[in-house]
Amino acid sequence: MKVIILGDSGVGKTSLMNQYVHKKFSPQYKATIGADFLSKEIQIDDKLVTLQIWDTAGQERFQSLGVAFYRGADCCVIVYDVNNNKSFDNLDHWKDEFLVQAAPRNKESFPFVVVGNKIDQDNGESRVVSEYKARRWCAVNGNIPHFETSAKEDINVDAAFMNVAKNALSNEPVDE
Repeated sequence: MKVIILGDSGVGKTSLMNQYVHKKFSPQYKATIGADFLSKEIQIDDKLVTLQIWDTAGQERFQSLGVAFYRGADCCVIVYDVNNNKSFDNLDHWKDEFLVQAAPRNKESFPFVVVGNKIDQDNGESRVVSEYKARRWCAVNGNIPHFETSAKEDINVDAAFMNVAKNALSNEPVDE
């Protein structure tokens, strides 16, 4: 299963991926150049599934690389920072960008998952994007599943990726 993680630079895409796969968090922030991926085997019902999680650069200058990375994706995770309005406002951009670049067969039913990260920051004092606002965006955009996470504190990370894996699986063509 190929999973793509998109979102603005600095929202915590790499941290989420590392927390999920390695159960590690590093406060040192290093911008992703191009893309990177990690794999993790998980059990879903009676199926052993290998998730190949692609972490993409959030910076504009790397977005031309998108086409190659997005092709063949089974699910797309769009991450925003609950403490950064601009990263939330850019959800539309990332969703549209993915649909154009990946050109999935069925755009209306392609599985997305939205993740609001960094809920641990300042005990929620610096939060600017409410869960209600995010859920409303997800509802309007095709009832996209929404999770609030903290890669740092490992809050809801497994639940979010389990949902991602189930969504990716549901997108897989059924063998006749």
